[in-house]
Amino acid sequence: MEMRSVETIPVGPEWQYEPKWDGFRALTHRDGDSVAIVSKNGQPLGRYFPEIVAALTALPGEHFSLDGELVVPLAGALSFDALQQRIHPAASRVATLARTTPAYYLAFDLLRADGIDIGGLALRDRRVRLERFAHTFPAAGPLRLSPVTTDRAVVDAWFARVGGALDGVIAKRADRPYTGGKTDAAVKIKKLRSADCVIGGFRYAAGSKDLVGSLLLGLYDDAGLLDYIGFCSAFATGERRALVKRLRPYLGGSGFTGGAPAEVPSRWNRGPDRDRSYVTLRPDLVLEVAFDQVTGGRIRHGTSPLRWRTDKSPRQCTVEQLQIAGSVLGLLET
Repeated sequence: MEMRSVETIPVGPEWQYEPKWDGFRALTHRDGDSVAIVSKNGQPLGRYFPEIVAALTALPGEHFSLDGELVVPLAGALSFDALQQRIHPAASRVATLARTTPAYYLAFDLLRADGIDIGGLALRDRRVRLERFAHTFPAAGPLRLSPVTTDRAVVDAWFARVGGALDGVIAKRADRPYTGGKTDAAVKIKKLRSADCVIGGFRYAAGSKDLVGSLLLGLYDDAGLLDYIGFCSAFATGERRALVKRLRPYLGGSGFTGGAPAEVPSRWNRGPDRDRSYVTLRPDLVLEVAFDQVTGGRIRHGTSPLRWRTDKSPRQCTVEQLQIAGSVLGLLET
């Protein structure tokens, strides 16, 4: 069951709320000694998370299916970078990572119990059965019960901590069965944050020197160096052409003096047309952008432009803007 995106949290006695974890959504199935972990697009994930397979195999129940999220806690938050590293072709590398950065599986729905499909039951009834099933999870193991609430104050507290362990909040109709695909019975609400960023450089659009492809964003670190933290490419064609003219007076500047954008394609962005070279600028332009998640000190996805900040000094644009209100990792102990 997939969540439809909405802008506001729905309110009413028919709704229950869950954290939207920053990880890989996955279904888990066990039939005897056979255990499978399957991604949202149907890809098998079991070989990449042997510690989760082992934990599921050790449970007393032998025929069940769960819906949940794979996450990797690291340094007081959930690390999406560490999670991505688990998708590695070498079994020896996966085994090492399973020891050094073990994953958790956060269960939020029970779809099959004792070999019987219970997806047709209302969510509130499935939740009762899930909580009973979760009592078999070892206290110190990687299987955890994802919390749920009907208290809006708790939801607001979760939402205030979006950006580290959480990716947002999910609202589900407690009176509805489990249905595949997108449905009005489950919605997700992401919290967009904003930051004032220095334009340290840009990339041209593919095959063009008349259009900007993306602006490269920077923030100053504690040492006073301008670190690359993400990009902004959500511009219409007319804006891309106008940006070339706007950036021209700033060509030839120092650009990023700290961490810089990668010029060599990684295994995540390979392709015959992936030119990663960029043009450096004098760091005088400030653009406020909207974003959702931060991973490893960088904004993970592309940003949306909000406004040019001609009133703000570039030196005021610091990495503190990417910090979050606090950790919600205590929820993993629920």
